[in-house]
Amino acid sequence: MNISSIVVQTVPKYLDDVVNSLKECEVCDYHFHDEKGRIIITIEGEDVSEELKKLRVIEEIPHVVTADMQMSYSEDELERHMKVLDNASVVPKVLDQDTTKIDPSTVVYNGDLKKKDIYEFAEQTKV
Repeated sequence: MNISSIVVQTVPKYLDDVVNSLKECEVCDYHFHDEKGRIIITIEGEDVSEELKKLRVIEEIPHVVTADMQMSYSEDELERHMKVLDNASVVPKVLDQDTTKIDPSTVVYNGDLKKKDIYEFAEQTKV
């Protein structure tokens, strides 16, 4: 199941018409709007293609200037990413151990802190 938020933009003089059309529309859930013509809605679908079909319906509503997907949540994608993280070597083995018995100087940092090694950063920021 996918859930996505969409910002719909219309001209303020058509705001009431567009809000009513969205409320009556069966492809989305209306949440709120402002006086500038920005409207927040959500759509749900079994997959991205279903969401895109619903987005096209919204874009075809008279006086909708734009309808842009802002945030998206996908249970399937979350599960897939969790499997990758669970099986990835980038997750340090140190996290599976009793960290009170580990010498911190032996921990390797594999992140990106402005392309610097964490120990170099620590040395540069000492007071």
